[in-house]
Amino acid sequence: MLEQLFGSRTRVKLLRLFLTHPTEQFFVRELTRKVNERINSIRRELANLEDLTLIETVGRDKKRYYKLNDQCTLYPELKALILKSRLMVEQDVVRKLRQTGSISYMALTGMFTGVEDAKTDVLIVGRVNRKQIQHLIKRFQSDFDNEIRYTIMSKAEFEYRRDITDKFLYTILENKRMTLIDTVKQPRSAHEIISRPHNR
Repeated sequence: MLEQLFGSRTRVKLLRLFLTHPTEQFFVRELTRKVNERINSIRRELANLEDLTLIETVGRDKKRYYKLNDQCTLYPELKALILKSRLMVEQDVVRKLRQTGSISYMALTGMFTGVEDAKTDVLIVGRVNRKQIQHLIKRFQSDFDNEIRYTIMSKAEFEYRRDITDKFLYTILENKRMTLIDTVKQPRSAHEIISRPHNR
């Protein structure tokens, strides 16, 4: 949608990067790696964005860096547009994932919620078509300009790892997340599991 609106895939990728990292500075070759586009295309679109006063240059360590100009008049509107487009993609991801099988629990974390130390971005619990999910995730990665990490567990594995206070699982359950499906009865917190008496 945004590519059609702005007329350039590279421009959209750069805008997403700058608008979601408003305080960071990037040099050209760093940008080619982050958005996975050719350097000539990057240079051209940087010049366009600079002409529009959306970005500005900063000299540091004998290098030329680019950063968002948060004083630009269009900044609030563009940021809202980027966030809305991302939300639409997220909703499409969720809708397609729901169709891959019988899901008991699904949550978005990591890149979707801003949890930087998360080990995964999508947790799926249930009986699902793994090849179908792999194909869907790969397809959606280009929309986010990022690798989407995902974890699939059976319901039995989820409940076992939850009951033994598995570190990986509790990093997800105790951090910020968007719970989309939850038909698994869960304790309120890790503390409740630790303190719960076991039957002998």
